[in-house]
Amino acid sequence: MTARFDAVGLVVSDMAASVTFYRRLGFPFPQGAEEQPHAEAGVPGGIRLLLDTEETVRSFHPGFRPPAGGGRASPALRCETPEEVDALYEELVRDGCHGELKPWDAFWGQRYAVVHDPDGNGVDLFAALPGAAAQ
Repeated sequence: MTARFDAVGLVVSDMAASVTFYRRLGFPFPQGAEEQPHAEAGVPGGIRLLLDTEETVRSFHPGFRPPAGGGRASPALRCETPEEVDALYEELVRDGCHGELKPWDAFWGQRYAVVHDPDGNGVDLFAALPGAAAQ
């Protein structure tokens, strides 16, 4: 397997407040990010912090409900190919992990899936689709 840790994603209820908060902590969100449904800030070492509004997540995962008491982070693992997303998802589900969102070709140019870790936290699996801009 070639999956590697790439990003931490947070689902936020108020993008402007979240971007402002994380900028105060040194995350370099681009100008205008507070008005977007998705925002990214790279950090030293190449890891990224991703913010998505609840509405954005519900646009592709209608059953999404924020967990009670916080805990909205989701590690994101970049796979080399879309086929690896499918294979890794199937392997993890076969081995007893809960498959939250089956692999699909997302409108933002990635093969994308979500499984749960042993504590029930979502873990995103993704790979760029052929012809899509590098993510």
